[in-house]
Amino acid sequence: MQIDGHHTLTYVIARYAGIEHTDAEKVAYSAQYVDEATNDKPIHFDNGAMYDRIVSAHKMLDYRNTQELANHKVWIPFHFLPGNQGFPSNVKPDGRFIHRLVCKPDSAVARDMLRMVATHWYKPYGVHLMGIAMHVYADTFAHQGFAGVIHDYNKVDNLESSSSSLLQRIKDDLFSGGVSASSPLGHGAALSFPDRPYTSWNYLNGEGEHVVRDNTLIFLQAADAMCKALQCWKHGDAEINIDNQPGLTTQQRSLIEHALTTIDDEDGEARHTKWLEWLREGKFGFAAVDLSFDKDGENSWKQQARGQGFTQDGKFVYRYSSSFLNSDWKLFHDALKTYRIEVIRDVLPKYGICIA
Repeated sequence: MQIDGHHTLTYVIARYAGIEHTDAEKVAYSAQYVDEATNDKPIHFDNGAMYDRIVSAHKMLDYRNTQELANHKVWIPFHFLPGNQGFPSNVKPDGRFIHRLVCKPDSAVARDMLRMVATHWYKPYGVHLMGIAMHVYADTFAHQGFAGVIHDYNKVDNLESSSSSLLQRIKDDLFSGGVSASSPLGHGAALSFPDRPYTSWNYLNGEGEHVVRDNTLIFLQAADAMCKALQCWKHGDAEINIDNQPGLTTQQRSLIEHALTTIDDEDGEARHTKWLEWLREGKFGFAAVDLSFDKDGENSWKQQARGQGFTQDGKFVYRYSSSFLNSDWKLFHDALKTYRIEVIRDVLPKYGICIA
């Protein structure tokens, strides 16, 4: 998904799940910030304090990144959660390891990830961690059929789409960017097709299988599953009994489907702008709300937490304040580090999956 999906759609789903505005806003901001956290340099304060962080995306979400270690650290845990071929942890799948890494929608792995997150619901960073989880959970739907590693399984051939002009432009971008039409990295060759809510497309994967994708249907399935996960959170169901939750109502599903199919700009930022307009106009069945996503600037979590930096004794520092410890930016990064270590240390090994 792009910013319209991870930010505004996530906000709408959270509200539909019964989450009040303040928490829904933080969940949505955190879900999108997973795509923005591209700097892992520690920050220094004027009193000698430091804060370290990790990245959850490559700069500009470059699907052409070919660093194997970086792919293991970023793409697999945050964007292509392994699906274990759809099997639960007590079943060892036959076949190659790559098949276990392929992303599957609402997999047993994904539900165990949500259960891990539930153990942190009442921590200071619990809301932020739910936002991160919603990003990952949504991408198990949008990125299904691809793995977050460099492998021939990810090859895409004979790519076709109902959006012919978009297809041609992306093909032009592919070749001008030096990426082969059958790039083996992530959904590199398909580029942003999986992340566009309004299009349908089909292709041959690296094993010669014909794959058909209807993104609107996939996004609606993701929205309903996310709603159920958020309802578990609201009702305190730490066992994540998703199938016991009602999910979206017929009217809510219809409103989301209308937005997904009507807001069909090729540019994700343009779609995001229209979603924000619809929210300000109260088009989603709840009171109008003036939502925004500020990555930088005075309204960003980053600047609100750190302020403006300056040079002190030849080093770039920020003025320390005790309020930093409870800032949304710091809590997001606490959640990000917690998520990554527990997914790779606890969740994936249950399935016999070992990543860096």
